[in-house]
Amino acid sequence: MRQGYARWLTGLAIATGMAISALPAHARQTAEPVRITSFSGAYLAARIAEGDNDLDSAISYYKQALAFDPNDTGLQQSLMLSLIAQGRFDESLVYADKLKAVPDVERFSRLALAIDSFHKKDFSKAEYWLKLSLESDLDRLISGVMTGWAKQGAGDAGEAMASIDKLQGPDWFSPFKSFHRALIADVSGLPDRADALYTATLQDTAAGGAAPETWMRNAQAYASFLARKGDKAKALSVLDKAEAFAPGKVEIAALRDKINKGEKIEPFVAGPSDGASEILLDLATALNRGGGEPFVRLYLRYALALRPGNDAALVQLAAVAEQLKDGEGAIALYRRIPAGSPLKELSDLQLGLNLADLDRNDEAIAHLKAIVDAHPDDMRAYLALGGVYSAKEDFRSAANLYDKAVEVLKTPTAANWNIFYQRGIAYERLKEWPKAEPNFRKALELYPDQPQVLNYLGYSWVDKNMNLKEGLAMIQKAVDLRPSDGYIVDSLGWAYYRLGQFDDAVREMERAVSLKPEDPVLNDHLGDAYWRVGRKLEATFQWNQARDLKPDPDVLAALQQKLMKGLPPIESNTAQETPNVKPEPAPAPKG
Repeated sequence: MRQGYARWLTGLAIATGMAISALPAHARQTAEPVRITSFSGAYLAARIAEGDNDLDSAISYYKQALAFDPNDTGLQQSLMLSLIAQGRFDESLVYADKLKAVPDVERFSRLALAIDSFHKKDFSKAEYWLKLSLESDLDRLISGVMTGWAKQGAGDAGEAMASIDKLQGPDWFSPFKSFHRALIADVSGLPDRADALYTATLQDTAAGGAAPETWMRNAQAYASFLARKGDKAKALSVLDKAEAFAPGKVEIAALRDKINKGEKIEPFVAGPSDGASEILLDLATALNRGGGEPFVRLYLRYALALRPGNDAALVQLAAVAEQLKDGEGAIALYRRIPAGSPLKELSDLQLGLNLADLDRNDEAIAHLKAIVDAHPDDMRAYLALGGVYSAKEDFRSAANLYDKAVEVLKTPTAANWNIFYQRGIAYERLKEWPKAEPNFRKALELYPDQPQVLNYLGYSWVDKNMNLKEGLAMIQKAVDLRPSDGYIVDSLGWAYYRLGQFDDAVREMERAVSLKPEDPVLNDHLGDAYWRVGRKLEATFQWNQARDLKPDPDVLAALQQKLMKGLPPIESNTAQETPNVKPEPAPAPKG
């Protein structure tokens, strides 16, 4: 039930500044591509390499396949998209040109050629490339907004805004259209029009709920516009609204700090290439909700081709690399974040966590210790380093680190619940319950009804045969708050199991496995519950299933024993067995 710490902190930063998600980053094993002497061999090797996310090898094999059949448009398409996805944009252009009239791929080929025209400031040619014969709603919005930016680049701001306004599509087009019309008015020196459009986008919070990152970027752009006009008070009020909408955004905090200090505020976009990059970033971010990572990666690469220093796009692309289990790729992208970016510190934290996920723990610890020392008030740094210690099961170092964090806090707020929660976990793992319990209670005092804390404290009580009624109620409340969290549901099942209520345990554990069928521990637990209610054949099936899901060695050893001997008889009415794992330290976003 452990999770990768790199993706954990990405969620922490991108969602609210204190939220957590879970997908591990791993090293990508790549070998030098070998020469292949047949078309089919090269093609199959390319597809396998692409499936393994080894794009450099896929590109090499696709090129070898094309040597056998240079006119194969399918191969040209695969090679072009692989080159773009790997950031080798200039190399992709020769294939984009060959595919410019192929309807099934023109959404990508002509987009690449349009971006090349933006680079050359040939805006009429960019408009030409943005005319597609086949368009989805997404394609229509991208090509329509980019056409508007091409018109702005050609000097016709009025027609640029009008062309975007006329775009026909579903209701979700609205925030993107109004935001980009505001940006065009801003960069074109039309302050009254820009003010009205920024305001309209800011007031449309319903649309903002569908595209929250775009709504936040509109707020950031509007505040920078107002600050440049000298309206500091209104700029800060806009940032107040943004902070209320999504607390903890480092970009908002950094802009507020610059405005308060009277520092020079740069325009949000500087021209048509930046604007065209922005719509690609906006839509990629809106689409990046799991399952479409290769598709999202393409649009982020297009955005970076237009604006190579776009720190927001780099961070999003690094997060996609983590989702695709490419830790090395994520590290390379985080290294590209410029020193002056408000996202630099977050990127450095992410870099350290990716090192840990790649089992480069000594490097990770040294890297993250340096950040803690340089930024002793940043609780994210303590959480990141503590997470690495916990991954190494060095809970003493984790506990000591969190003690230091609590000393720094002095007067903790609701945002700091996670420090106490993680300190409680560290002490619980050290079997120092008198030190652990007060931390869980403090976390709940700061953030009442936090599901993970309720789950961990409630389960610990049940496991220790203390406060049984209150503990079970806590876990049930956690399940009510997070009914789709398989791990929390499993905790409820284990609580029933520990209490000897095996029928109830089976019910909850079946639900947990339905939510997380790929987890070996949950399948193991269900097997135990089946055994206790006499469903021994089903128990054996679940234990076999758990074994085949590649559990940790200690879980595997226990499974092998159970498959040979089953479970021993229970000597009392209360189950005396201890589950294979404790509830995991996986905090969830604040509601």
